Amino acid sequence: MSIKIGDTIPKTTINVVKDGIQATDSATFFADKKVVLFAVPGAFTPTCSAKHLPGFIEHLDSFSKRGIEVACVSVNDGFVMAAWGKAQNAPENLHLLADGNAEFTKALGLELDASGFGMGIRSQRFALYADNGVVKALFVEAPGEFKVSSAEHVLANI
Repeated sequence: MSIKIGDTIPKTTINVVKDGIQATDSATFFADKKVVLFAVPGAFTPTCSAKHLPGFIEHLDSFSKRGIEVACVSVNDGFVMAAWGKAQNAPENLHLLADGNAEFTKALGLELDASGFGMGIRSQRFALYADNGVVKALFVEAPGEFKVSSAEHVLANI
């Protein structure tokens, strides 16, 4: 079952890519703050690299002005996420989260079987807004789409 509005972010291990790779639990990461989390099926993939992450980088100040932190999660290891962040010139205040074993993604109920594309289990493309770990808005893309999880759509709807 997929997470829904009003649910609390499930507690799992997530790796924060900042000054190395630091394991933390998701409850701690989301505690006492407002966070927009967007998920991409994979670092270095076309839509993720050309549109999804760049859109959030472009609008990061708009989220910050509202007191909202922004995080990107992908079912990739921390080294890949670090390299992708560097390649994309992701600012330090945009949190990159590595979910290499899809533990967090599966706990959210938002996994995607991309085995047909040689990618294994990945995350669906989505964005959510959480306040102190409680989901206040959730935007899950239809397969192959990139609309509702864009930075522009999220900004307009939270």
